[in-house]
Amino acid sequence: MLYIIIGVVLFGLLIAVHEAGHFLAAKRLDVQVNEFSIGMGPGLFSRQKGETLYSLRLFPVGGYCAMEGENGEEGEEPNPRSFAAKSLWKKLVILVAGSAANFLAGFLLVAFLFTWAGGYTAPVIQGFLEGFPYAGEEGLLPGDRLLSVDGKKVWVYNDVGTLLNAAGEGPKDILIEREGQEILLEEFPLDPQEYDYNGKRVTMYGLTFQREEASFPGVLAHSWNTCVYFAKAVWTSLGMLVTGQVGLQDMSGPVGIVTVIEETGSQSDSVKTGIQNVCYLIALIAVNLAIMNMLPIPALDGGRIFLLVAAELLWLTTRQRLDPKYEAWLNAAGFVLLLALMVFVTFSDVLKLFH
Repeated sequence: MLYIIIGVVLFGLLIAVHEAGHFLAAKRLDVQVNEFSIGMGPGLFSRQKGETLYSLRLFPVGGYCAMEGENGEEGEEPNPRSFAAKSLWKKLVILVAGSAANFLAGFLLVAFLFTWAGGYTAPVIQGFLEGFPYAGEEGLLPGDRLLSVDGKKVWVYNDVGTLLNAAGEGPKDILIEREGQEILLEEFPLDPQEYDYNGKRVTMYGLTFQREEASFPGVLAHSWNTCVYFAKAVWTSLGMLVTGQVGLQDMSGPVGIVTVIEETGSQSDSVKTGIQNVCYLIALIAVNLAIMNMLPIPALDGGRIFLLVAAELLWLTTRQRLDPKYEAWLNAAGFVLLLALMVFVTFSDVLKLFH
């Protein structure tokens, strides 16, 4: 139950962070904000402060920053502080600000976790399991930092196993850094084999990796690389969805996410480790939200950006303005489709709970 509560609270905070990004950017660029809401559905609490109504709503599955004229509509007397009246670059900044806030939240959370843990595992070889056949000057040595596998960059330690597995069995081109120099091990025969590890016979690559102590510049660099790793995982998942390797039934909504958070926390060795693992997962979700919101799909921030840029290009080439009602229709249709997808995914998540 503890981790379910933590999951719901943190998921709600991610939504609040996203909408706060839009809100702060809008206020900074002098756009009138009519309502700032966390959550959807019936209102639980609201307070009017100045021109803005601040609301807390029942369902923590969304939120919004309602700006004057954000759908392109204008009243009889144009409002110079409406979203529609602002220049293109200001509109783009406001729309990007939500995803930027989520990415920043993920970055700061990862940095906090590495600082709390006192360090992190780096893609630097510490040693080898007994029987590893490729150690030596012509192969790998302790202290070697893995830079890439078959031309694909190693950002963090987790990339090592992912890229080696993706390369499959057989020779690989492995780029390493040794004593400040880059060395390419061409056609290097690094494949998994059986080793004795912690009293068990397991199939591994036979490498062990160094743990680096947390330092301010090191934490910043490693946190950035970890967020890049998260982003790559999101794009890989999207690619698998597009190519049919996974289906809609494999997607998770708020119910599924909270369930995974609860399982992640409850299966940890201690409460401290559980909280750390849950926070790491939340950081992944934050970066996920940042990227998903930038997809060029109507009703998402990326879709609105696409329509704004398309409308500007239309004006520059034809001197004709795109009727705001068409943008509103597209966004409304996209919103309906997203709601339908959310209902389907939530229903699927609930069914998974019973199975």
